[in-house]
Amino acid sequence: MYQQARRWIGAGCFDDMVHDPRVPPRWAAGRPDDPTAAIFDRRTVPSTLESGSRGGYDGRKRKKGSDIHLAVDTLGHLLAVHVTPANAQDRARVGELAEAVREATRENVDFAFVAQGYTGAAPATAAEVHGIELEVVKPPGANRGFVLLPRRWGIERGFAWASRLRRLARDYERLPETVAGLLFVAFACLMLQQLIRMATQSP
Repeated sequence: MYQQARRWIGAGCFDDMVHDPRVPPRWAAGRPDDPTAAIFDRRTVPSTLESGSRGGYDGRKRKKGSDIHLAVDTLGHLLAVHVTPANAQDRARVGELAEAVREATRENVDFAFVAQGYTGAAPATAAEVHGIELEVVKPPGANRGFVLLPRRWGIERGFAWASRLRRLARDYERLPETVAGLLFVAFACLMLQQLIRMATQSP
Protein backbone atom coordinates (compact mmCIF):
# COMPACT_ATOMS: atom_id res chain seq x y z
CA MET A 1 0.00 0.00 0.00
CA TYR A 2 2.84 2.38 0.91
CA GLN A 3 4.62 1.68 -2.39
CA GLN A 4 1.39 2.35 -4.29
CA ALA A 5 0.98 5.66 -2.46
CA ARG A 6 4.58 6.54 -3.35
CA ARG A 7 3.79 5.92 -7.03
CA TRP A 8 0.69 8.11 -6.82
CA ILE A 9 2.70 10.86 -5.13
CA GLY A 10 5.39 10.63 -7.81
CA ALA A 11 2.77 10.86 -10.55
CA GLY A 12 1.30 14.03 -9.01
CA CYS A 13 -2.14 12.46 -8.44
CA PHE A 14 -2.67 14.18 -5.10
CA ASP A 15 -1.45 17.50 -6.50
CA ASP A 16 -4.24 17.35 -9.07
CA MET A 17 -6.75 16.38 -6.35
CA VAL A 18 -5.93 19.66 -4.60
CA HIS A 19 -5.62 21.97 -7.62
CA ASP A 20 -8.62 20.77 -9.64
CA PRO A 21 -11.38 21.03 -6.96
CA ARG A 22 -10.17 24.44 -5.78
CA VAL A 23 -12.58 26.30 -8.05
CA PRO A 24 -16.01 25.47 -6.48
CA PRO A 25 -15.04 26.69 -2.97
CA ARG A 26 -13.67 29.86 -4.55
CA TRP A 27 -16.95 30.37 -6.41
CA ALA A 28 -18.84 29.88 -3.16
CA ALA A 29 -16.70 32.59 -1.57
CA GLY A 30 -17.31 34.93 -4.50
CA ARG A 31 -13.74 34.60 -5.81
CA PRO A 32 -12.45 34.02 -9.37
CA ASP A 33 -11.26 30.58 -10.49
CA ASP A 34 -7.58 31.29 -9.83
CA PRO A 35 -6.21 33.35 -6.93
CA THR A 36 -4.31 36.57 -7.48
CA ALA A 37 -2.60 36.52 -4.07
CA ALA A 38 -0.81 33.88 -2.02
CA ILE A 39 0.70 33.46 1.45
CA PHE A 40 4.19 32.00 2.05
CA ASP A 41 5.48 30.66 5.35
CA ARG A 42 7.35 27.74 6.90
CA ARG A 43 7.02 25.33 9.82
CA THR A 44 9.75 23.22 11.41
CA VAL A 45 8.89 19.58 12.18
CA PRO A 46 11.15 17.39 14.35
CA SER A 47 13.41 14.83 12.69
CA THR A 48 13.28 11.07 13.19
CA LEU A 49 15.79 8.29 12.50
CA GLU A 50 14.39 7.93 8.97
CA SER A 51 14.87 11.60 8.11
CA GLY A 52 17.93 12.21 10.26
CA SER A 53 20.30 12.82 7.37
CA ARG A 54 18.07 15.67 6.20
CA GLY A 55 17.49 17.26 9.61
CA GLY A 56 19.15 20.60 10.26
CA TYR A 57 19.37 22.81 13.35
CA ASP A 58 17.45 26.09 13.37
CA GLY A 59 19.29 28.29 15.87
CA ARG A 60 16.52 30.88 16.01
CA LYS A 61 13.80 28.37 16.85
CA ARG A 62 16.21 26.06 18.71
CA LYS A 63 14.86 23.05 16.86
CA LYS A 64 16.40 20.28 14.79
CA GLY A 65 14.33 18.95 11.95
CA SER A 66 12.95 19.71 8.52
CA ASP A 67 11.30 22.88 7.28
CA ILE A 68 7.98 22.72 5.47
CA HIS A 69 7.79 25.72 3.13
CA LEU A 70 4.15 26.23 2.21
CA ALA A 71 2.23 28.48 -0.16
CA VAL A 72 -1.56 28.79 0.04
CA ASP A 73 -4.15 31.13 -1.43
CA THR A 74 -5.98 33.59 0.84
CA LEU A 75 -8.68 30.97 1.50
CA GLY A 76 -6.07 28.51 2.78
CA HIS A 77 -6.02 26.18 -0.24
CA LEU A 78 -2.62 24.60 -0.90
CA LEU A 79 -0.67 25.87 -3.91
CA ALA A 80 2.92 24.66 -3.43
CA VAL A 81 5.22 22.83 -0.98
CA HIS A 82 9.00 22.53 -0.58
CA VAL A 83 10.80 20.54 2.12
CA THR A 84 14.34 21.44 3.26
CA PRO A 85 16.61 21.03 6.30
CA ALA A 86 15.68 23.46 9.08
CA ASN A 87 19.00 25.32 8.76
CA ALA A 88 18.25 26.34 5.16
CA GLN A 89 17.52 30.04 4.68
CA ASP A 90 13.87 31.04 4.20
CA ARG A 91 14.94 33.53 1.56
CA ALA A 92 16.43 30.81 -0.64
CA ARG A 93 13.06 29.07 -1.00
CA VAL A 94 11.12 32.11 -2.20
CA GLY A 95 12.02 31.69 -5.87
CA GLU A 96 11.05 28.00 -5.85
CA LEU A 97 7.71 28.70 -4.15
CA ALA A 98 6.97 31.62 -6.46
CA GLU A 99 7.69 29.54 -9.56
CA ALA A 100 5.51 26.64 -8.33
CA VAL A 101 2.67 28.99 -7.39
CA ARG A 102 2.68 30.67 -10.78
CA GLU A 103 2.57 27.27 -12.47
CA ALA A 104 -0.28 26.02 -10.24
CA THR A 105 -2.40 29.12 -10.86
CA ARG A 106 -1.72 29.58 -14.57
CA GLU A 107 0.53 32.57 -13.77
CA ASN A 108 -2.36 34.41 -12.12
CA VAL A 109 -0.80 35.12 -8.71
CA ASP A 110 1.17 38.36 -8.66
CA PHE A 111 1.23 39.13 -4.92
CA ALA A 112 2.28 37.20 -1.79
CA PHE A 113 2.06 37.93 1.94
CA VAL A 114 5.10 36.62 3.83
CA ALA A 115 6.60 36.39 7.32
CA GLN A 116 9.51 38.52 8.55
CA GLY A 117 11.94 35.74 7.66
CA TYR A 118 11.46 36.73 4.02
CA THR A 119 12.50 40.36 4.57
CA GLY A 120 15.17 41.85 2.33
CA ALA A 121 16.13 42.51 -1.25
CA ALA A 122 17.16 38.93 -2.06
CA PRO A 123 13.76 37.26 -1.51
CA ALA A 124 11.96 40.19 -3.12
CA THR A 125 14.13 39.86 -6.22
CA ALA A 126 13.74 36.07 -6.32
CA ALA A 127 9.95 36.41 -6.26
CA GLU A 128 9.95 39.29 -8.73
CA VAL A 129 11.77 37.13 -11.28
CA HIS A 130 8.61 34.99 -11.37
CA GLY A 131 6.23 37.97 -11.42
CA ILE A 132 5.28 38.02 -7.72
CA GLU A 133 5.56 41.01 -5.37
CA LEU A 134 6.11 40.31 -1.66
CA GLU A 135 4.53 42.10 1.29
CA VAL A 136 6.01 41.35 4.72
CA VAL A 137 3.31 41.08 7.42
CA LYS A 138 4.75 42.14 10.79
CA PRO A 139 3.25 41.93 14.29
CA PRO A 140 1.81 45.28 15.50
CA GLY A 141 4.48 46.35 18.01
CA ALA A 142 5.82 44.31 20.91
CA ASN A 143 3.48 41.45 21.82
CA ARG A 144 3.65 38.39 24.00
CA GLY A 145 2.08 35.08 23.07
CA PHE A 146 0.01 34.33 20.00
CA VAL A 147 -1.08 37.26 17.84
CA LEU A 148 -3.54 36.83 14.95
CA LEU A 149 -1.85 38.53 12.00
CA PRO A 150 -3.77 39.85 8.98
CA ARG A 151 -3.59 37.48 6.00
CA ARG A 152 -1.02 35.23 7.71
CA TRP A 153 -3.71 33.44 9.72
CA GLY A 154 -4.74 31.55 6.56
CA ILE A 155 -1.46 29.67 6.31
CA GLU A 156 -1.18 29.15 10.09
CA ARG A 157 -4.57 27.45 9.93
CA GLY A 158 -3.25 25.28 7.08
CA PHE A 159 -0.31 24.13 9.19
CA ALA A 160 -2.71 23.32 12.04
CA TRP A 161 -4.95 21.30 9.69
CA ALA A 162 -2.01 19.33 8.28
CA SER A 163 -0.61 18.54 11.74
CA ARG A 164 -3.76 16.52 12.47
CA LEU A 165 -2.40 13.91 10.07
CA ARG A 166 -0.19 11.89 12.41
CA ARG A 167 2.27 11.10 9.63
CA LEU A 168 3.02 14.84 9.35
CA ALA A 169 3.50 15.54 13.07
CA ARG A 170 7.17 14.61 12.57
CA ASP A 171 9.36 14.04 9.54
CA TYR A 172 9.17 10.25 9.22
CA GLU A 173 10.18 10.09 5.55
CA ARG A 174 13.50 9.41 3.88
CA LEU A 175 12.66 11.56 0.85
CA PRO A 176 11.49 15.20 0.97
CA GLU A 177 9.24 14.49 -2.04
CA THR A 178 7.25 12.03 0.10
CA VAL A 179 6.71 14.66 2.81
CA ALA A 180 5.47 17.13 0.19
CA GLY A 181 3.21 14.47 -1.31
CA LEU A 182 1.68 13.66 2.08
CA LEU A 183 0.90 17.34 2.56
CA PHE A 184 -1.04 17.26 -0.69
CA VAL A 185 -2.84 14.16 0.62
CA ALA A 186 -3.81 16.03 3.80
CA PHE A 187 -5.08 19.06 1.89
CA ALA A 188 -6.90 16.83 -0.62
CA CYS A 189 -8.81 15.25 2.28
CA LEU A 190 -9.66 18.70 3.64
CA MET A 191 -10.79 19.83 0.21
CA LEU A 192 -13.05 16.79 -0.20
CA GLN A 193 -14.62 17.46 3.21
CA GLN A 194 -15.29 21.03 2.16
CA LEU A 195 -16.88 19.92 -1.11
CA ILE A 196 -19.08 17.39 0.73
CA ARG A 197 -20.29 20.11 3.11
CA MET A 198 -21.06 22.38 0.17
CA ALA A 199 -23.03 19.59 -1.57
CA THR A 200 -25.07 18.65 1.51
CA GLN A 201 -25.86 22.26 2.38
CA SER A 202 -26.99 23.20 -1.14
CA PRO A 203 -30.78 23.84 -1.44
